[in-house]
Amino acid sequence: MLCGENGAGKSTLMKILNGIYKADMGEIRIDGKPVEIHNPQDARNHGIAMIFQELNFVPEMTVEENLFLGCEPTIGPPGLRRVDWKRIRRESLAMMETEGVYYPPDEKLRYLSVSDIQMLEITKAVSRDADIIIMDEPTSAITSREVEGLMKKIDELRAKGIAIIYISHKMDEIFRIADQITILRDGSVVDSRPASEYDIDKVISLMVGRTITNVYPKEKVPVGDVVFKAENLCRSGVFDDVSFEVRAGEIVGFAGLVGAGRTEVARAVFGLDHIDSGRVYIKGEEKRVRSVRDSMSSGVVMLSEDRRRYGIIPMRSVEENAALSSLGLFIYNGYLHSGKQKKIVSDSFRSMNVKTPTLDTSIESLSGGNQQKVLIAKWLLTDPAVLFLDEPTRGIDVGAKFEIYKLMVGLARQGKGIVMISSELPELLGMCDRIYVMGGGRINGMLEPEGYSQENIMRLATGV
Repeated sequence: MLCGENGAGKSTLMKILNGIYKADMGEIRIDGKPVEIHNPQDARNHGIAMIFQELNFVPEMTVEENLFLGCEPTIGPPGLRRVDWKRIRRESLAMMETEGVYYPPDEKLRYLSVSDIQMLEITKAVSRDADIIIMDEPTSAITSREVEGLMKKIDELRAKGIAIIYISHKMDEIFRIADQITILRDGSVVDSRPASEYDIDKVISLMVGRTITNVYPKEKVPVGDVVFKAENLCRSGVFDDVSFEVRAGEIVGFAGLVGAGRTEVARAVFGLDHIDSGRVYIKGEEKRVRSVRDSMSSGVVMLSEDRRRYGIIPMRSVEENAALSSLGLFIYNGYLHSGKQKKIVSDSFRSMNVKTPTLDTSIESLSGGNQQKVLIAKWLLTDPAVLFLDEPTRGIDVGAKFEIYKLMVGLARQGKGIVMISSELPELLGMCDRIYVMGGGRINGMLEPEGYSQENIMRLATGV
């Protein structure tokens, strides 16, 4: 088990093992013998497979094309060989049946959810007969049922003698499956010993270099008037009769199983998807939200659950990503006033403790937690009244989560309304003033703090 804050070097180290990056010094040994790994094909030849934290996929590719990407079987005489599509179809179906996942092999990935794509990546890695499997936050985007399936698969792999390097920020996973725990901080190993010699507080303290005494720093702040209200929102086949409200200074949670409709409701009120019927009120005034521009001009913004796919522009700098939604502040008289942009973005990063070498650094080189903070900074520069945060702490460590929680509390203190969509029930219970629970495209109930419990949420989510 490999633990550490975002930016500690975990993923970078694993990418060296997988041949994506080249180490400046040191050596890699497999079965006691030094090996050279120059590229991912070398890693594959040495029996190494990796499941990446940031899902890299081609949306227009099909399920079967994704499963065999880079290792397509061919058929035919030398010089006239072609891809053996019949074999790909046959083996794709067999792989999915073995791993208990079922998707049409000709379905394009752009039609699948983050959870679906993560399960396919897991299927692809474990089906390649690897001797060493690197799993970088493999459960960050899958359901609790799928997590159980993955845990059983890990037990099966261990029984076969396969070594697993597992990166996770989830303490229950760490202590459930780890034999050995190695902790990185600022690019160095600070401790490594058998899991039995650790407890949760010790691991967190070593990861962040300080003791976090209250994981959820929720504060009671004055709650004002209703800043956002949805009445009877419907979208055919997706969600139906959804009504909720958010007050100034309030953190409102949305719970539910994958497919419950939480993200779909957020996308609709943000103007990404259409609404068939229903009404939206912002600060008491009815608004017609037909586009993202309508939503932003009304003071409503949304942080996507999939920052890689919908949030960041990977090749652009952190400054450009942060300024993207508020260019009107920096472009006037036909010119970009870069000095003003740099100052405002720099001040925003400083207040949010964004760790980046320079403002010109490409955002894809930052850790997941710092990418997330850049995206939140982007929306805060538009001075919104309401923020929809969809899985804001997915795939980031406890230290970065704590900073985002504090940021949410600070925004609530400023009188902003916050909607927090999360699959992690403890953080909803720890951070929210009220929790709406969805199931089957409907709101099945709303919980006040006196009724909070994971059991109550699951009863509502499952319709019991």
